[in-house]
Amino acid sequence: MSRTRQQRLRPRTRGSADVRMRSGFVLIAIVLSFFGARLVQLQGLDPREYAAMAAADGSVTVTLPAERGDILDRNGEPLADSADGLMVVADPALTTPRAAELAKFLSTRLAVDYFRTLERLRVEDSRYQYIARQVPARIAATVLDEARSRASDAADKAVEAEKDGDDEALAEYEEIADAYSGLLTERDPVRVYPSGDVAANLVGFLGTPNPDGSAKPSAGFEAMFNSYLAGTDGETSYQVGAGNKIPLGDSTIVEATDGRDLVTTIDRDLQFFTQRIVRQTVRQSGGESGIGVVMDTRTGDILALADDPTYDLNKPDEASDGDYKSRAMTDVYEPGSVEKVLTVAGLIDAGKVTNRTKLLVPGQLDRQDRSIGDYFDHGLLKLTLAGVIAKSSNIGTVLAADKFEDGQLRDYLTRFGLGQRTNIGVGGETAGLLPDESMWTSQTQDRIAFGQSLSVNAVQMTAAVNAIANDGVRIDPSLIKGSATTDEGREVGTDVATTRRVVSDDAAYQTMMMMERVLDPEEGVAPGAAVPGYRVAGKTGTAQRVGEACGCYDGTFTVSFAGFAPADDPRFTVYVVVQDPTNGGGGGSVAGPAFSRIMSYALRRYAVPPTGTPASRLPVEWR
Repeated sequence: MSRTRQQRLRPRTRGSADVRMRSGFVLIAIVLSFFGARLVQLQGLDPREYAAMAAADGSVTVTLPAERGDILDRNGEPLADSADGLMVVADPALTTPRAAELAKFLSTRLAVDYFRTLERLRVEDSRYQYIARQVPARIAATVLDEARSRASDAADKAVEAEKDGDDEALAEYEEIADAYSGLLTERDPVRVYPSGDVAANLVGFLGTPNPDGSAKPSAGFEAMFNSYLAGTDGETSYQVGAGNKIPLGDSTIVEATDGRDLVTTIDRDLQFFTQRIVRQTVRQSGGESGIGVVMDTRTGDILALADDPTYDLNKPDEASDGDYKSRAMTDVYEPGSVEKVLTVAGLIDAGKVTNRTKLLVPGQLDRQDRSIGDYFDHGLLKLTLAGVIAKSSNIGTVLAADKFEDGQLRDYLTRFGLGQRTNIGVGGETAGLLPDESMWTSQTQDRIAFGQSLSVNAVQMTAAVNAIANDGVRIDPSLIKGSATTDEGREVGTDVATTRRVVSDDAAYQTMMMMERVLDPEEGVAPGAAVPGYRVAGKTGTAQRVGEACGCYDGTFTVSFAGFAPADDPRFTVYVVVQDPTNGGGGGSVAGPAFSRIMSYALRRYAVPPTGTPASRLPVEWR
């Protein structure tokens, strides 16, 4: 081809390519314009029409469960935590036709109420209903696997029915397949209690489901701090049509806010040991119930708070309702002779006596409407105030208390915290009873001076004795490290604990020296409470109990022992209480040995060395 020919063809070739390119761009623009117009129609021009179409099929709202905070001991060991769990939910649009069959299936395998389940499986205009929440993953998966198997079997039978031309059987099997396919699971952590009965009366548990299917806090910290622990569930909502999510339908999501961990002051190992000793003591003495409290003398932290009877948190249905509470906080009783140390501490602080004050103690003291006696028969005794405490003489205590001015004893007991709730964060706490000034007679004072005619709870009394151990300064007892807010709106914990001076440090020291004599093997009434190698200060208590039936002293007793060690540099205050022992023992013989074992364990666990100083040798008698 000639050069001239080639030159004539080239412009035509370039022109043809340009035409084809322009045509392609026009075609693409038309297609994009079509999709753009359709998108505008969907999102802008006809949103109500499409929303109405979506609503006609339904809207699904799915809960995004918050993870509940753990309940931990002071060292971070779990007392309650969350493990893998699932919620079982149903789609009533699919389950309604076979609701009765499904309700029976689910109530049998998940232990849910048949009639409530039946109602939820039939809810109209709903695509999402709770059947059970916080189901252990293994159990939920087993139930769902069985449901899927039944759905698959029904689907296979539907195929056979269609081949056979049996329309009635086809419809039935398709209905069954749809119904069992209408069950599904979603993530929903389940509560577990790895320590079983350890601190059960404090921790509490999640029990009977709420109306929404979630577990209901039923006792202890789980109930008292529910809002703090629970967090806030989130949710996601979307619209469905023909059983599928509509891509352009409304969709929202609110993320869950997990709960916060609750860190307690409890030492799990010390709690375990204390519970076992209290249980053994109750059983050996034939008692009705028992309490053991271990307090850090310097901080007021409750390291152990044991109640017996107790229960396994993983099997709460096997226990009686009365065992769910913490008796140390909810039960009140007359403290008996343990209260005498508060009386004498107040007397010394007021400048009325010293621990060497001499008293003539008769075998019987006639006062107003009755005679006062001691637990042991004796003639006239020449006792020092230290001897009155060492031998736990009611008569000697009353004679010393006569030196109080009007209202002074009541004022001191109020400062020690008697008659007032500790507000420690345990539900149902009682304030005890300290008679009002208008009811305070000389007879009342006589009885209160040695621990009758007033009532306390165990933590309240522990904190009072601890004030003597802490150089006369009372520290609010605490069960929560840091601070947390109860569902009642009260902030509690070590960060908000307060202190106040009750008696002088000299009065506390003199009282401590007298309390040491209680454990003296020759002069005291509780040598069995001693801890080998350590100086120990303590006091026994034996008090008459008021029976519920008669409202009078019914012949049963509360026995107890309270003390601290090392006596001259206290680290722990321990209090043991046993209700209605039937072996004839008192505070020294029943509660004293339990105190010794618990205190010994605590001192060893925290590596507290003996002080190496000589024990008190205060004179018990005078000549």
